[in-house]
Amino acid sequence: MDIQLYNTATRRKETLHPIKKKIVSLYTCGPTVYWYAHIGNFRTFIFYDVLRRTLAFLGYRVRHVMNITDVGHLVADADIGEEKMAAAAKRERKTAWQVADFYTGAYLRDARLLNIIPSTKQPRATEHIREQIALVRELEKKGHTYRTNDGIYFDVTTFPHYGALSGQSLSDKQGGKRVAVGDKKNPADFALWKFSPADEKRDMEWKSPWGIGFPGWHVECSAMARKYLGQPFDIHAGGIDHLPIHHENEIAQSVAAYGVPLAHLWLHGEFLVLGKPNNEERMGKSEGNIKTIGELVSQFHVDPLAYRYLCLTTHYRSKLYFNEKSLKAADHALRRLRKHARDLGKAGREGVAEFEERFRQALANDLDTPTALAIVWELVKVRGLAPGDVKRSLLLFDTVLGIDIDRRAEKISVPRAVQELIEKRDAARAAKEWGKADEIRKAIAAAGFVVEDTSEGPKAQKLLT
Repeated sequence: MDIQLYNTATRRKETLHPIKKKIVSLYTCGPTVYWYAHIGNFRTFIFYDVLRRTLAFLGYRVRHVMNITDVGHLVADADIGEEKMAAAAKRERKTAWQVADFYTGAYLRDARLLNIIPSTKQPRATEHIREQIALVRELEKKGHTYRTNDGIYFDVTTFPHYGALSGQSLSDKQGGKRVAVGDKKNPADFALWKFSPADEKRDMEWKSPWGIGFPGWHVECSAMARKYLGQPFDIHAGGIDHLPIHHENEIAQSVAAYGVPLAHLWLHGEFLVLGKPNNEERMGKSEGNIKTIGELVSQFHVDPLAYRYLCLTTHYRSKLYFNEKSLKAADHALRRLRKHARDLGKAGREGVAEFEERFRQALANDLDTPTALAIVWELVKVRGLAPGDVKRSLLLFDTVLGIDIDRRAEKISVPRAVQELIEKRDAARAAKEWGKADEIRKAIAAAGFVVEDTSEGPKAQKLLT
């Protein structure tokens, strides 16, 4: 089945036509490992994962590359201010290398909790300095660069199509402040190579034809995508925040250097925002309101995959409104779905063809996960179907959804103190003392367990961490 994906570059859905038959080359922008990836970041990473799983579900082989940014990302998009890894090293009194290793590990652990399949290649920027220097040299040779006191910059006026992806003209684009000494020619010009301060020895710096320094943030994606996928490749995906600057800069430097498109399809996932429509709040480190996956589990006492389920309820191109109520509803729905799956018994030899076809069609329509989830619930509620066939289809659907539909309730040893709390909660519910029952539930969660109300009575499960 063909898949239709919304191409930001053309503002319409387009049928994917891979460069190599049935093999899709996919590049996705990865984390900057100066801090924990928060749930807003992971909304984007789950979008990537659903895209990759859907392509496999529809019969494609996927070559997926996602970078790890461990150098070059400045604290401001205008190429001013401190580099994020260096700032984190000072904050934590570690080397930049230690910071990168620690937060890369933290990202990978949280990704596993969310059932995110590791990319085929996960290159680090610091391991590809040679390739980045080669790209800058190519741009220099073709007349697209100039030197200032603090680095080598790309002159955007030498690339007539700058701004086409985001639909902004060059005059509309807001650049940064002028560099301290030796002004940028144009506000939108961006750094390709930054010089190390003469009076400072950096943890991460390299020799180059222009002097000791480090690459600009945008260069790594162009260089590593070309190395591992070639140019052009099929799909480039990222968050909507990458659209106006990072992805415009990638296109400009890649096309200017090599004369061919960087990617054929550009996909962008929308933001996660806190609150509700008309009362929303941006999540960000500067706002001091970020939440990690671990914090979701400890604060709200939910399965980490409840967050993945919540992401699936909203299309990737729409804002996801996050609040405690929506997360708890997703956790409850996920547990109910797993109970339905357990009650079906073993999977049969056949699935339910009609539902499987509709599920495929939903995903092939620009990854319509809300419709796909609705089809799942319709299937488990319909009467008259063979339980084994339903179970088989559910397991097939979960290869894309990734929410562990068939997870069995663990046989666990429940401490006596927790068991007593469960009994007290059950008594409070029987007496319709709902507030008291909820307080007891929180105490149970604080002890590391969650109560699932089943037809056979309340049962405890360990919280995943």
